[in-house]
Amino acid sequence: MNAPLEIRARLARGDFTLDVDLRLPGSGITAIFGASGSGKTTLLRCVAGLERVAPARIAIAREVWQDSASGRFVPTHRRALGYVFQEASLFDHLDVRGNLDFARRRSGDGRTSLQPLLELLGIAGLLDRRPWQLSGGERQRVAIARALATRPRVLLLDEPLAAVDLSRRREILPWLERLRDELRIPMLYVTHSGDEVARLAGHLVLLEAGTVRASGPLAEVLSRVDLPAIPAEERGALLHATIGERDAAWHLAHARFAGGAVWVQDPGLAPGAAVRVRVLARDVSLALQPPERSSIQNVLPCTVRAIVPGAHPSQALVQLACGESLLLARITARAVDQLGLAPGATVWAQVKSAALVA
Repeated sequence: MNAPLEIRARLARGDFTLDVDLRLPGSGITAIFGASGSGKTTLLRCVAGLERVAPARIAIAREVWQDSASGRFVPTHRRALGYVFQEASLFDHLDVRGNLDFARRRSGDGRTSLQPLLELLGIAGLLDRRPWQLSGGERQRVAIARALATRPRVLLLDEPLAAVDLSRRREILPWLERLRDELRIPMLYVTHSGDEVARLAGHLVLLEAGTVRASGPLAEVLSRVDLPAIPAEERGALLHATIGERDAAWHLAHARFAGGAVWVQDPGLAPGAAVRVRVLARDVSLALQPPERSSIQNVLPCTVRAIVPGAHPSQALVQLACGESLLLARITARAVDQLGLAPGATVWAQVKSAALVA
């Protein structure tokens, strides 16, 4: 594991205040998640040096870019970072090769081969095209390659999929997974999409009104019940699972996790392959006895860990321990009362839908 990122910054502008103190993993994707106006982009701009804040300390891989105590401030053009915006922002007068060569020269080493990067992002066949000849997904992949061609120590991605449609988003996501799995640099990924968070991130920072409400391993943060900043429709758990038996007749596969297994659509992966399974709280109901002759195929014995009010007075959010894993269920407050639910109670979680996200 590379040295962690240190980000401590305070910025006050009008009615908005950003106040963060973070130590983030030195590799993989950290998702910066929160509602519009929560400070996600401002946080990236502080790391990039585009916002000069004080007091502040920003250190990447033990290299200090800003330290108010010593007066050190490294300007943006001298920070070894790559920045990918919502729009690809490629140079229209240059072809793909020219855009990448420009970035490579900025790194100070114009001789480094870009071939591994071209293969990693699948853009080797696009070198002679101009930006207007590319699809939205291709433009964004080229933009990511250009950011990486500078040989950065950190890659900043500010909602890179927000400006592309659903089909292009599905096209780009596998390439982002390859970056996560094959690169050895940290990536800070700003998004308001729970699906992108669940599929890509290993660490999650939850921002609300410029303040860090939670920061930690993704599955751990998602399964908490004390974070109202997560929208009700995004509440759910993430299970790290492996593919077990497959039911070829019905095109299903068993995804086994620490505490049980759920049937999911067969992804065509070999037994033992690692997958992520997202279970939304709205797709989990509870029963006091194992249901019989039900259309719901995934029924898991669990223990109630905690119960908190939901986003609406009629709702409740229940945290469940299923072996070593945690699930969330969103049910009515009336159901909690009628079932006599309380921490420690044994229940059966009926999972209506479980989705493979990676």
